[in-house]
Amino acid sequence: MRLTTSASHTPTRLGPILLLGSLLPFAAVAQTAPIRTTPVQAATNALGSQNAAQNTGQTAPTLHPNPVNQLKSMEPAANEEYQLGGGDDITLEFAGRPDISGKHTIGPDGRITLPMAGAITLAGLTREQAAQAIDQAMSKYYTNISCIVGVDKYGSNRVLVTGYVEHPGIMYFDQTPTLLEAITRAGLLQPTGAGHTIDDPIPERVAIYRGNDEAIWVDVKGLLGQGSAMADMRLRRNDTIFVPNDQDRFVSVLGEVNHPGAIQLKHNSTLPSMIAEAGGITEKAGNNPQIMIIDPTTGTKRPIRYQSLLTPTGALEVTLKPGEVVYVSRGGMAKTGYVLQQLSPLTTALTFGAAFH
Repeated sequence: MRLTTSASHTPTRLGPILLLGSLLPFAAVAQTAPIRTTPVQAATNALGSQNAAQNTGQTAPTLHPNPVNQLKSMEPAANEEYQLGGGDDITLEFAGRPDISGKHTIGPDGRITLPMAGAITLAGLTREQAAQAIDQAMSKYYTNISCIVGVDKYGSNRVLVTGYVEHPGIMYFDQTPTLLEAITRAGLLQPTGAGHTIDDPIPERVAIYRGNDEAIWVDVKGLLGQGSAMADMRLRRNDTIFVPNDQDRFVSVLGEVNHPGAIQLKHNSTLPSMIAEAGGITEKAGNNPQIMIIDPTTGTKRPIRYQSLLTPTGALEVTLKPGEVVYVSRGGMAKTGYVLQQLSPLTTALTFGAAFH
């Protein structure tokens, strides 16, 4: 079974989806039987929301997906062809046309500018697709034009590593980045929690955040102990890797915030301060979005409206616990449903869906 955040929807398809793989850190592991869920449209092959369950009244069989397959659903294919992006340095070679051949850097807008043809969008295209797009644009001004696209520097092939590492920041790769390579290059520090030896810097778990509403916690040591290659799973460009310190406490802030990810929970943290540390809410959230606070270990949820936090005592009435998820819904979406599915001691899937009025 594959959980996805695909943008394609059937007319009643519920909105942004969040997948959390593996139990969040520092929260008690719920060793309970899987919770039964209801199916959403078969076209998506995803877990349904509680809202859909209430509407259909149906009960699906208990699901037991393989936790390793759950992680595989997050990684790109081994033979996936590289797609160009902003920051890539490329060389264009036109056979018999040295006057228009040359080097270019794809801009932040994903485009390059060529003589006569003007701006051409290359971001998201493979080398072959980019060559075809260039040939098509240049054929209006040149006959028998044929372009070959080469990549000199993979400036867009990057991931961000944060948390308990020696050199947090952006890491660039000339090939598909992998999890262990990324955190090793960032410099692993000796964990301060119990159960670690002096020569054992490998973290128990790390989080991979992808976009605003998708995240997965990977039990690195557990997978290494099983000899699973998924401990070094392949990453996608612009993934954010978070390496926690075992003694620190964190809350995941996701949804319509400017910088989704793990935020450290301090003694004086409030819900507004956590949202502020995540960059604040986006324009898509509107003036008064619904905020869901979810405890993945129990499946409980606490809805709250953003404006209620701005009252003199509103922020003080909401307490957060380590491991909880704060999800800011998009404006206009009044109902946020989710299904907590216990998969195994290694993996827990949490699916969010938001329905319009």
